[in-house]
Amino acid sequence: MVQTLETVKTEQEINLIDNVFTAAEAATIINDVLNAKINFHKIKRLSIKEGNENDACEYDNGRIQELLNEQQIAKEFFSQARIQGKKLKIKSKVYIELEE
Repeated sequence: MVQTLETVKTEQEINLIDNVFTAAEAATIINDVLNAKINFHKIKRLSIKEGNENDACEYDNGRIQELLNEQQIAKEFFSQARIQGKKLKIKSKVYIELEE
């Protein structure tokens, strides 16, 4: 039997978004990403509450509020870009690494 040494990957980079969009397209993309993160934290919060109804879920509640605030700021930004007839360049990379 032959054993091979495999390199264990400890990091990953994902080029998630890299393009120029209309204000409406940019709003859709960013809102979809923010909504996915908001829903993730809502589901996580619900799961925690089912296991312990006394848990305040402070991190998830705080994170949801942060994301809702960012969503509002983005909405205003996209509205201004739309009024000015501007396109928007969005670049987003996700960096993932193994946590010890």
